[in-house]
Amino acid sequence: MLVAIGAAVAVLTGIGAGIGIGLATGKAVDAIARQPEAESKISKSLILGCALAEATAVYGFVIGLLIIFFLG
Repeated sequence: MLVAIGAAVAVLTGIGAGIGIGLATGKAVDAIARQPEAESKISKSLILGCALAEATAVYGFVIGLLIIFFLG
């Protein structure tokens, strides 16, 4: 029972990553709308930030799987 709860908590990192990527994308669109000439710099930063946020979600998923298979 506790293994399932631990795995569920580990997988919940995907929610934080999704919210973070959504907020970052919204802010990037606002910034591009204000300064279209800076679009390439904003896009590069956005892609890097989204990759790091998504990596956090993937790590949480992997930890959840490890908890299920090795402790369950």
